Amino acid sequence: MTRLYSQPPRIDAGLFFLRFTGCLLLLHVHGLPKIFHFSEELTHIEDPFGLGPWVSLLSAIVAEVICPLFILVGAFTRLACLPIIAVLLVAMLFVHPDWSIAEGQFGWLLLIIFTTLAIAGPGRWRVGASQSREVRYGAG
Repeated sequence: MTRLYSQPPRIDAGLFFLRFTGCLLLLHVHGLPKIFHFSEELTHIEDPFGLGPWVSLLSAIVAEVICPLFILVGAFTRLACLPIIAVLLVAMLFVHPDWSIAEGQFGWLLLIIFTTLAIAGPGRWRVGASQSREVRYGAG
């Protein structure tokens, strides 16, 4: 007996909402200001591992601009979440270890959003998704 699994549409809507809002927040608050004020950001970006401001800033831009654009359209979502998670963990654990939960709540919430997307994936509401695809589980 074969069991068909079809994800309810509300789960796809929820994953899309999580992708959309999480990416827009990350882009608006962190990513785009780094691009629009690149020179200024170079002068005060934290460099917790001594790699230099260019490497630190470019790493942040990849994680906070390029990766959210992939996630927004649902392409390589799980993979694109990894640099974001890494940058958030570095920020919360190495750059701002003295912050209370209240002071770091935005960072922790972004970490929750992108870790959830890394676990769950993008859902079916994404560019290039086939609406008629079903996943089969069980033995025939």
